[in-house]
Amino acid sequence: MHQAKPAQLAAWIRGHWSIENKIHWVRDVTYDEDRSQIRTGTGPQVMAALRNAAIGALRAAGITNIAAATRHHARDSNRPLQLLGII
Repeated sequence: MHQAKPAQLAAWIRGHWSIENKIHWVRDVTYDEDRSQIRTGTGPQVMAALRNAAIGALRAAGITNIAAATRHHARDSNRPLQLLGII
């Protein structure tokens, strides 16, 4: 049996919280996911996947302020399509 050293444990914990901060925090705060009224069937999973896709597309475009970018793209229905290279 192997025992992790304190530095390894700290790195694993930082890695976990890095993921938490990058995805879940953005979904909770920017998209107010905790107050979502979608609770039945596959709705919650579908909405989480759509939010993750939006966050991923914005990050892939080099955007770091997801909240501001979401507001910016919501103002014009062509902007998200342009971001994805559809138009």
